Amino acid sequence: MRHGKKVNHLGRKSAHRHALLSNMASSLILNKRITTTVAKAKALRKYVEPLLTKAKDDTTHSRRTVFSYLQNKESVKTLFGEVASKISDRPGGYTRIIKLGDTRLGDNAEMCLIELVDYNTLYTKDGAAKKAKTRRSRRGGKKAVETTEAAEATTAETSPQVEAKAEKKAKAPAKKSPAKKVPSKKAKE
Repeated sequence: MRHGKKVNHLGRKSAHRHALLSNMASSLILNKRITTTVAKAKALRKYVEPLLTKAKDDTTHSRRTVFSYLQNKESVKTLFGEVASKISDRPGGYTRIIKLGDTRLGDNAEMCLIELVDYNTLYTKDGAAKKAKTRRSRRGGKKAVETTEAAEATTAETSPQVEAKAEKKAKAPAKKSPAKKVPSKKAKE
């Protein structure tokens, strides 16, 4: 019976499994998101989350402990540098697994995307706030013209085609809504 044995062996011996998880953790830290199978992603989450927690405390001991797991100087440097500063206020749950609809061609394995939570701007609160700020009003009054001129002024390198389109939009008069048609007397009879 396998009571209490929670380790997913992933069809590999222990040394191969540790090497696989170490390499995947390094890739995740360096690239911020990787595509893999669901089983490997769940095993990787258990492997990498304690390392991310250790990275919050930047001491020599924690660096050496993390390096013993990752065996990659660049990923340790990235982890303790930029990643640790982003995750410093998060109390766990540093990774997100997003299941992809497609399966792998060869063996029909379920694929997923595992990513560091703080590096996806679509799901963070700041990203949602930025998205809300870019809304434009329906009426094309003075403010719309002023904002397009301000946007043109801020962009240093724009192509001539983009500039021509912006000028046309600024010069074009606002379209009026069509007037309501009054039914004629013939239509009533």
